Amino acid sequence: MTVYTPRRAARVLLVDAAGRVLLFAGTDPARPEHRYWFTPGGGLDAGETPAAGAARELAEETGLRLRPEELGEPVWRETIEFPFDGVRYRQEQEFFLVRVDAWEVDTAGFDAVERASVTGHRWWSPDALTATTERYYPDKLPAILSAALAGHRAGPARAVAAPPGAPVGSAGPTCRGGGAAC
Repeated sequence: MTVYTPRRAARVLLVDAAGRVLLFAGTDPARPEHRYWFTPGGGLDAGETPAAGAARELAEETGLRLRPEELGEPVWRETIEFPFDGVRYRQEQEFFLVRVDAWEVDTAGFDAVERASVTGHRWWSPDALTATTERYYPDKLPAILSAALAGHRAGPARAVAAPPGAPVGSAGPTCRGGGAAC
């Protein structure tokens, strides 16, 4: 029987005026060859609300500072199971939509794990996400983003299993890009 470490997380769909979403490039420290893209966000501190955690993570990872109440309601929720750095997690996570005209990403607030596992960032258009063979989490990101931007929830809470090496604080029931690394 697999033992999972429970974890709660909050993530942000940070979208610019061109409709592009910010994703970070990362690797699993236990499997450096496992590369993927993921949204800003991460684990909640004890007693922290999802909105407060999302605002904190957004500030730490991008330099964008917002009050939790500015995030509104989550646009997507899911429960995922995944390994990261040799630990298996069962993570409940909520996604918030934040729109900006433009933003110059400042990663000075990265913690040691982020500095070791995040290799860059990029603003992705929905078409680029749909067309890429690169792995990203959540794998339904284009549909989630489309629904969020249209003002609808992308779907109900659900439990899914993410592929080996999915990043802590990231999600996805399947790999994008396939291959042996999935």
